[in-house]
Amino acid sequence: MSKIEEFKDFVRKNPNLIKYIQNNEMTWQKFYEMYDIYGSDNDIWNDYLESSKSKTSLTDLLNFFKGVDLDSVQEGVSNIQRVVEMLGDISLTSTKPEYKPRPLYKHFDD
Repeated sequence: MSKIEEFKDFVRKNPNLIKYIQNNEMTWQKFYEMYDIYGSDNDIWNDYLESSKSKTSLTDLLNFFKGVDLDSVQEGVSNIQRVVEMLGDISLTSTKPEYKPRPLYKHFDD
């Protein structure tokens, strides 16, 4: 595998590097040069990987909750409750009678 392909795999495993490119803080060329010189396990990546992870996870979480429609969530929960109640009613009403074995001497309804 070529060094470029290894760098692409490194970026796929660490997609938070893209945010530095989008914010014009770094370029792909600089990231690639760092990767080529230091590799993927060097401490030089700590600033880019750890700080970005904590910031993006909180931001992503807040953005997720902003986009949640509580009415649709409540409707979904209500639908699930109705289904569970219906299944409970079906299982209670369709119980089979208890099995009683026939006596050995009795072959038919004599």
